Amino acid sequence: MSTLQAKNNYTGQGGCIRMNCSQAVVSAFKDKFNLEDEIVESFKAYGGGRAPEGVCGAYYAVKFIAEKCDIDNSAELKEYFLEHAGALECSHIRSLRKLSCIGCVEKSSEFLDKIKNVLE
Repeated sequence: MSTLQAKNNYTGQGGCIRMNCSQAVVSAFKDKFNLEDEIVESFKAYGGGRAPEGVCGAYYAVKFIAEKCDIDNSAELKEYFLEHAGALECSHIRSLRKLSCIGCVEKSSEFLDKIKNVLE
């Protein structure tokens, strides 16, 4: 369900306000991971390749949530994302054309859904 919410946040569908990739993921999972509204707002700065080191904002959002919740899965996340997107950096992902921005939002959200299901 959160994956669909993230996609709707990104596209502005389903009555959602359109957000960048990073915000879309954080917003969709804020209740599941007890994140404050201020965090969602702060992630406005991380879309469109502006996350630290130029990584994909959706990837950065998952990494942030995992670290904030003391979930040690950075190697697994990196491998998963590289498998689907081909790179971690937004500009490189776009040049590869292996995964679209909404695809990055979707794959990132699917990974978070898996984490949440394991924790429950």
